[in-house]
Amino acid sequence: MDQNTARLLELAIQIQQIPAPTLEEAERGNFLAGLFQAEGSPLTDTQTDSAGNVLARLPGTGQAPALVISAHMDTVFPQGTDLSIRRERERVYGPGLGDNSLGVAGLFGVLWALRAAARNRQLPGDIWLVANTGEEGLGDLRGMKALVERFGNQPKAYLILEGMAFGHIYHKGIGVQRYKISMRTQGGHSWTDYGRPSAIHQLAALITQISALQPPSHAQHFAQHFAQHFPHTTLNVGRVSGGTSINTIAAEAWMELDLRSEVQRSLAALISQVENLVESARKPGVMVEMTVIGQRPPGEINAGHPVIRLAQACLHEQGIDPILTAGSTDANIPLSKGYPALVLGLTHGGGAHTLQEYIETSQLEQGLEHIVKFVSRVWE
Repeated sequence: MDQNTARLLELAIQIQQIPAPTLEEAERGNFLAGLFQAEGSPLTDTQTDSAGNVLARLPGTGQAPALVISAHMDTVFPQGTDLSIRRERERVYGPGLGDNSLGVAGLFGVLWALRAAARNRQLPGDIWLVANTGEEGLGDLRGMKALVERFGNQPKAYLILEGMAFGHIYHKGIGVQRYKISMRTQGGHSWTDYGRPSAIHQLAALITQISALQPPSHAQHFAQHFAQHFPHTTLNVGRVSGGTSINTIAAEAWMELDLRSEVQRSLAALISQVENLVESARKPGVMVEMTVIGQRPPGEINAGHPVIRLAQACLHEQGIDPILTAGSTDANIPLSKGYPALVLGLTHGGGAHTLQEYIETSQLEQGLEHIVKFVSRVWE
């Protein structure tokens, strides 16, 4: 591991040690703003926008459009999570280290590498380095939405950095629709009021009906070919809550439902099925409310697009066969608007979103190098 890569790894750990649950990224954001400012010239225009994104600009010659490089700084882990790091041979363990403290550190790794190689030579376009907010959970991609609203179709591309996606090129955004579905009833005592509808019982019945749905597929042959690698259309009840006590007929219960698909019409068909079930769950004494709590629009960039071909070439040069794939990432927002966008990764890892999350360090140098080459050549 060279000196720049070792420095990158230590910075990733430093970032990981600062809690940053979704919608609570301010402390980490302030730390990163300080790092950008400490980098000094030629980095300039360090700022924090209204969405909490932290931005800095590496000036180009102005002869070409800017490149936006972004990495989400929020994590799935709540305040109070034990963020201890454990090192074992070529692995480093730590909640949120790969997803996405390493990606955020990658912003600085790219900066250091470009500065070392440039020798006072500016690239054709500005590079905006961005640590963005709200990628995980119910953040609803608010940080990336603000970035795309700000920069629009002006950038050469939007490059999204993820810590554990090395070898993959995400060029498709999976559409996601999320709901909170609430049941309300009169409730009562489990003995004296027995027979009244229970919000929990009613919600459980609805969950059973939703779970029995067969997510639609726009092409059966595609589903059969691809299902083992990435389900075409999926549904999941991720959280359930309700009730007052064991001997109370529940007056309220709710669930959070995640629906997703690569194809908008398939997602729309699944949404329609769920809406029909929710409507049928409404009955005397049972009120049902269905509220949208998250939307991630689908989109994609053709595999033959120059930025995708360049990303593939940069991986081939590292001896890696690229895997073109789809995901629900920050890239969804620019892709949904037809803007060039992709996700690249820095290394391999595992256990994402668990306390046993880890990254592999052996390929980190290669991962950073292929991203730096992509950035250096994107204007060619």
